[in-house]
Amino acid sequence: MSEEKKYETRSVKRLNTPKLTSAYQKEWFMGLRKRIEAGEPFGFVGANTPMEILQAMDIPFVVNQWWTAICAAKQMGPRFYDLLEQAGYRNDICSYCSAAYACSLDPKPEEGPWGGLPHPTLLICAESCSSGIKIEELMTEAFGAEAFRIHHYHQDVIKDNWWELSCDNWEELVGKKRIDFYENELRLLISFLEQKTGHRLDLNRLIETLNNVNEQETYYRMTRDLIAKTVPAPVTVTDTVNAVMQAQWHRGTRWGVEMAKSLYEEVKELVDKGIPAVPNEKIRLLWIGRGLWFNLAFYQHFEEKYGAAFIWTMYLGIAADGYIRHNVEENPIRSLASRFCFLEDILHVPPFNSQWFVKEARNNQIDGVVFLVPENCMNNGDFSYNIIKSLEDAGFPVCVLRADPADSKKWNQENMVAAVEELIENRIIPRKS
Repeated sequence: MSEEKKYETRSVKRLNTPKLTSAYQKEWFMGLRKRIEAGEPFGFVGANTPMEILQAMDIPFVVNQWWTAICAAKQMGPRFYDLLEQAGYRNDICSYCSAAYACSLDPKPEEGPWGGLPHPTLLICAESCSSGIKIEELMTEAFGAEAFRIHHYHQDVIKDNWWELSCDNWEELVGKKRIDFYENELRLLISFLEQKTGHRLDLNRLIETLNNVNEQETYYRMTRDLIAKTVPAPVTVTDTVNAVMQAQWHRGTRWGVEMAKSLYEEVKELVDKGIPAVPNEKIRLLWIGRGLWFNLAFYQHFEEKYGAAFIWTMYLGIAADGYIRHNVEENPIRSLASRFCFLEDILHVPPFNSQWFVKEARNNQIDGVVFLVPENCMNNGDFSYNIIKSLEDAGFPVCVLRADPADSKKWNQENMVAAVEELIENRIIPRKS
């Protein structure tokens, strides 16, 4: 049972960049609606699909998980998940992948965020888990869309030092045979999009898009490294998570680059002026898992009492290490394929490369870890044990929160606060003493 809300859910925004990205989202979405109403094709894609192709082809699209986060942030998640239950679906269906499908069941869709989600004409899916595949099938039927599924080439070994290889040594990191497979999948996707939309892919435009991605992610790397080495930290996750995530869904655009640059410059200015986010910082915390979009104030709850600052999320971390690919001009489609199949692994294949989290914890001078594990997500449950064990073995105490990142009905503020306070009081403070 969820408790009645008696706590603040909105975080205090310290930077201007998150305000800019949030304001842009509505403006961009309204422009997208006008294009769709004028008859343009509309793509609906998963977070683990190569959206840069649609970006380069100028096909309007929305990312499934972005839409879920918007619904959660606007406190509309419970409304949509109630629609699923009323339609006879179990109440533990994956919330992060099903919000958009729930919108198709809404008798008043125009009351959704910013006028509601338009009906997609194209669904681009990537095989990740059986639950996600089924939800995508239901969405295809509900929206009357045409679907393209990118098949998964399973590989169960991820190199512990992948972050040292990913920018340049793709073949060594992933393997030629596997990149060949995904390059072919992407070429099939391009043919599908050209046939269904009439838009043609210009390789020069794709190269420009991928170079924009490289520039954007380089700013994120600089920001991540600046936060890691600065004590007290200049910002916390409430300052970075929205700024990074909202711009990431516009990867490959100049706007995305400018927002990444703006974030870096704001953080650097704080460092140069010696202005900390939490002046009494005593404890640095790392957050693993999806953002708590409906309750970002939770991250700030522990600052005054304990001097505990959440300074790291995987959003900025994976942006810094996972996306950059140099020398894309030689074969831009293969470059994108190497990144796509690699991210498929680190996002979906156990053990989610646990050593990367250990590396990030060390570099960011972390004292403890809070890990949000949604019990309704098959992927999260699979890889959590390996991450927890690796971090604990390396000396980083871990607190696990079993909660839903999108459905606020299933959040118990009192229990979650108590769990993090137990981590701080009984496992972190005694170690630091």
